[in-house]
Amino acid sequence: MKAADMEKKLIIFTDIGDTVIDESTEVRKVPFGVVLEAQCIPGARETLLKLHAQGYTIALVADGLEQSFRNTMQEHGLSHVFAAWVVSEPLGVEKPDQRMFETAMQRLGLTEADKQRVIMVGNNLARDMVGANRFGIRSVHMDWSPRYPDTARVPEETPTYTVHSPDELLPLVECLERQLEEKQDA
Repeated sequence: MKAADMEKKLIIFTDIGDTVIDESTEVRKVPFGVVLEAQCIPGARETLLKLHAQGYTIALVADGLEQSFRNTMQEHGLSHVFAAWVVSEPLGVEKPDQRMFETAMQRLGLTEADKQRVIMVGNNLARDMVGANRFGIRSVHMDWSPRYPDTARVPEETPTYTVHSPDELLPLVECLERQLEEKQDA
């Protein structure tokens, strides 16, 4: 089967910290410096590799130092799964700033009409969910980590969907893909 035959309609934007990488395991060059290494959340590596192998377009949309993401994604053999990298450090803004999401859309060659096909997976209600919700894409809260609040304090923080671990993302993505296919066939 050709890669083009496998290409999916759903597009996945994902944060990294406490969404793919367990922030509590980060080893930094100096306090608050570049992350040299870190462990993945259980199941996160396998989930990303499976989604990529199934033909989903995945974009890294994360706040932090670009070299930190390069180091950790390379360490876990995940660099190749991302069709685009949008990192706050070189961009000069952080989520929920709309420029993070706009840049991801531009780098993937997407238009306003494609927003219905995009989900943002993240751990932070105030950054990831608010940013996605304001931008008009669906938000998926990965509430795996106890480091951040898991209850919305304002309506904008309310995620479209919530998953508790990376392996719960797979059936959600498959369901959303089927919905997009059915919508196209209708």
